[in-house]
Amino acid sequence: MIHYNPKSWFSLIFHAYNRQVIAKLLPAMVAMGVLTAAICYLELEVLENPMEVSNVVHSLLGFVLSLFLVFRTNTAYDRWWEGRKQWGGLVNVSRTLAIRVREFSGDAAAHAFFSEWIPGFVHSLRDHLRPNQPDAPQSPVGGEFVNSEHVPNAWAQGMERRAISMNKAGDLTDQQHWLVAQNIERMVDILGACERIHKTPVPYSYSMFLKKFIFLYVVTLPIGFVATFAWWSVPVVMLVFYILVGVELIAEEIEDPFGVDENDLPLDGLCETIRRNVEEILGRA
Repeated sequence: MIHYNPKSWFSLIFHAYNRQVIAKLLPAMVAMGVLTAAICYLELEVLENPMEVSNVVHSLLGFVLSLFLVFRTNTAYDRWWEGRKQWGGLVNVSRTLAIRVREFSGDAAAHAFFSEWIPGFVHSLRDHLRPNQPDAPQSPVGGEFVNSEHVPNAWAQGMERRAISMNKAGDLTDQQHWLVAQNIERMVDILGACERIHKTPVPYSYSMFLKKFIFLYVVTLPIGFVATFAWWSVPVVMLVFYILVGVELIAEEIEDPFGVDENDLPLDGLCETIRRNVEEILGRA
């Protein structure tokens, strides 16, 4: 995730991220420039008079396209923000669980267990949401959970099983066990919410139609621009292409907020924060 000062206009305008977008779009932008130049040459040099094409159609379609892009970016940002809220809730519930275990129980072995298993659940959830990355979720070491297919579930089940054993041993009262179990249940709820975001992409038909709309709109721009801008149509069309496709690329990047792109959520930092907080809470004498 990129950390920046929103009040620093100059640095934002010339930030390196802009150059990365341009580099990604450069081949397509060059192709659009070549197409526009060919149409300009045909109309201005080969034909006696440029075709007089009204820009009214493109103006109307541009308005409709802007509505589509606003809806697209808002949908993508809602997914990003929902992911951030879920991981913010995971930070809070991890702290609460650690505090309750520390204050309810005086068993040092239980403190050590949850000091390992709470961060273990969080790290496994991070890797579970990144299936295309080389780091696979780490299962609990030893025991029956070592070969679990759904690793975050294994960590959660192990913590619930330990809480039940503490309750049976008299280390936790029934009410205390219920409070601890409530935190573990909340962690599983967050797991399910993150899976919902990750496994439910934007509907294919909507994404396909929007990309086709942008392509047809930009490809037909040179025909209507030549009579007005002449050879200046080449940079104008390339600029319009960069803006429209750039917005779509930004939406594609943030609609899955759990990856490793620059604008994705800082899951590594959140995992480290949870680990430090839990170890500090459960390590206090």
